[in-house]
Amino acid sequence: MDVRSSPPDLGRSWWLREALARPEFAGPDAPPLAGDTSADVVILGGGYTGMWTAWFLRERDPGLDIVLLEQDICGGGPSGRNGGFCDGWWSHIVDLIDTYGEADALELLMHVGRSPSEIGAWCEANGVDAWFRMGGDLAVASAPAHAGGWRRTLEAAAWLGVGDEYQELTAAEVRARVRSPVFGDGLLLRDAANLQPARLARGLRNVLLARGVRIYEGSAVTRFGFGTPVVAETAGGSVRAGEAVIALGAWATWWRAFKPHLTVRGSYMVVTEPIPDRLEAIGWTGGESVRDLRSSVHYLRTTADGRIAMGLGGLQPDLARHIDARYAYDEASVRRVADDLLGMFPELAGTRIDAGWGGPINVSGLAMPFFGTLEPGNVHYGLGYTGNGVGPSHLGGKICASLAAHADDGFTRLAVVTREPKRFPPEPLRSPGMYAVNAAIRRKDDREGVGRMPDLATRTIATLPRRLGFHLGPRR
Repeated sequence: MDVRSSPPDLGRSWWLREALARPEFAGPDAPPLAGDTSADVVILGGGYTGMWTAWFLRERDPGLDIVLLEQDICGGGPSGRNGGFCDGWWSHIVDLIDTYGEADALELLMHVGRSPSEIGAWCEANGVDAWFRMGGDLAVASAPAHAGGWRRTLEAAAWLGVGDEYQELTAAEVRARVRSPVFGDGLLLRDAANLQPARLARGLRNVLLARGVRIYEGSAVTRFGFGTPVVAETAGGSVRAGEAVIALGAWATWWRAFKPHLTVRGSYMVVTEPIPDRLEAIGWTGGESVRDLRSSVHYLRTTADGRIAMGLGGLQPDLARHIDARYAYDEASVRRVADDLLGMFPELAGTRIDAGWGGPINVSGLAMPFFGTLEPGNVHYGLGYTGNGVGPSHLGGKICASLAAHADDGFTRLAVVTREPKRFPPEPLRSPGMYAVNAAIRRKDDREGVGRMPDLATRTIATLPRRLGFHLGPRR
């Protein structure tokens, strides 16, 4: 099957199937919860945030009894379906300053900026081969309208004294790293990595099991009772705990406390067969993660076995009122990704596409995660990574662990904890309005991508979120 055919749906992401085929990542069984039990802390969600929370709680107190409940298997959700871009928030510096002010923005940048290197060090220390590679994050202008689209970013970085984190590249310098007929000039963020996301998720799971964290897979929470203690019920039993952490990602969207602040989008990916010779031919051997400046962003990277994995974010297969099978695989969306990959690299004609898949993204109004505690004071949460969770979820685990420990430390005083997240409009405006805006954003991106000026109606609708104070979609 080549890039001109529909990418196959193999049930799970290529990342997860690759990891599960190896005993060190398949790991010991974690059967569903059977019966009633108690714990010091119960964590809802076996993705990065939930598992990093368990890790940092155990680092604080090795004797803590922790139960983690996962509806599927650890890494079965977005943590095993994403592009594996492991970076911080350097590309969000303008929005960070606008939202939190200069001092708080700089503090957040410094904290999360350490996450990529700390994740790499964790993998090495724990013997987890997650294909971690510190190759940098390369933003490229793939349309004339995007040329120099990082000017405000560089101005803000210079103002905060962190300009050394960025390197502006000419079109020739971009081509020296990866040759594509549609790539113009670019901006390199040096302190960024990529990795095999499912290997990280499964490796983290198995290290936690070895450390005594009780993980129950196939254990969806059917009822959650607030109180002291909290009670998390599944089809097979229940967990009573003094503290709870909600790390459910997109599945938290329909909790009453979070619905005003979250919505769902889809992101879809394809992966080629191994093509090391073609990677050599296009000069893409430095391990850079590449993304363009579309609001519905293309993101792509190479793999340790010589493939290209590419995704397209910001897609919405329906009104986003629930998560259905189309978020795991939507033929039109993965077909679009394969077509766009061929448009970027025409020399890939005839290359086999080994798989296509998707995943739901929990989107917050400010495009930043938010953390906090619900009444009566023992239920904590971390949500809303908006498609950039691999690196920031490491910091998110530190924050949630501090909240669950009731620690008055630097993590619980970060602006992503102390500031209120932005609210989306209520129904019945919310779902159809977001669908119309999302379609306009993609339409604007597509027209600019072929050198056409979007019409006034498209521009007006696409930029509406920004004019309403959201950090979503294009500025102009």
